[in-house]
Amino acid sequence: MFKVIAVAVALAASTTVAGAQGTGTYKSTAKPATQTSTTAKRHAKVKKAETQAALQKEAKISEATARATAVKEVPNGTVKSSELERENGKLIYSYDITVPGKTGIDEVNVNAVDGSVVAKQHENPKAEKKEAAQEAKEKKTK
Repeated sequence: MFKVIAVAVALAASTTVAGAQGTGTYKSTAKPATQTSTTAKRHAKVKKAETQAALQKEAKISEATARATAVKEVPNGTVKSSELERENGKLIYSYDITVPGKTGIDEVNVNAVDGSVVAKQHENPKAEKKEAAQEAKEKKTK
């Protein structure tokens, strides 16, 4: 019984409604509420991606100075990769440094504004793979 009433209501809603003069039809141009709310949610999740050029303009410390600071933190290390990024609201240079005879990498983060070492941690190969997968996932959603 309820299905019949629901179908009848749906059909009534989808048919055209006669205008005041009885000759025209009424056609709504408003978007359905679900479409509007979905669009709003999508836009709320999207963050402006900061370009490398914009980040470099903000940096007060050169990449070479930051690299030298990071390498001092890991004796006998070689920089495997680096990037300028914003992490936890701070602009940092992030360096992945390998050491001969040692598994994994040492990650050193240098503040791009004042040149201080923000963080230094060792990542074993398993943690390194997990972080790489997380970063790849984040790039896909941007």
